[in-house]
Amino acid sequence: MPTLLIVFFSRTGGAEQMAKAAAEAARSEEGTETILKWAEEAGPDDLLAADGYIFCAPENLAAIAGGMKEFFDRSYYPVLGRIEGRPYAQMVCAGSDGENAMRQTARIAQGWRLKIAQEGFIVCTHAQGKDEILADKTISEEDLQKCRELGEAMAAGLAMGVF
Repeated sequence: MPTLLIVFFSRTGGAEQMAKAAAEAARSEEGTETILKWAEEAGPDDLLAADGYIFCAPENLAAIAGGMKEFFDRSYYPVLGRIEGRPYAQMVCAGSDGENAMRQTARIAQGWRLKIAQEGFIVCTHAQGKDEILADKTISEEDLQKCRELGEAMAAGLAMGVF
């Protein structure tokens, strides 16, 4: 049975809600096992054991959040040349932009020679001031539905062998 690994990092809860929504929907698909892991707990062995990936993190200071970057730093070289061709997608939670975090994750995936299975997307919380940025986030139902659709599509694609 193919395995979908969803790796996420979240400091204020937005990316966590997104990752959990994707995982919930992916688990409803028969024929695929879905594993949801905090970036701090995930590593090279998890990447090697999975057949496809969703990466989900916030953008902090116009970059991938540190916890997710640290996961990529720990995992990059141990799996280099060993996961080529596997499908991935990504989701970013951002206050206003998110594009640079998307680019950074795509560059890492390109280095691993992963293939884009679904276009990633950015959920914008519009948090601008210090208090809004540091506050716990609540992701809208509409945006959570996009996350569910991504998780479901990734799981279904793995189950059908289309990636």
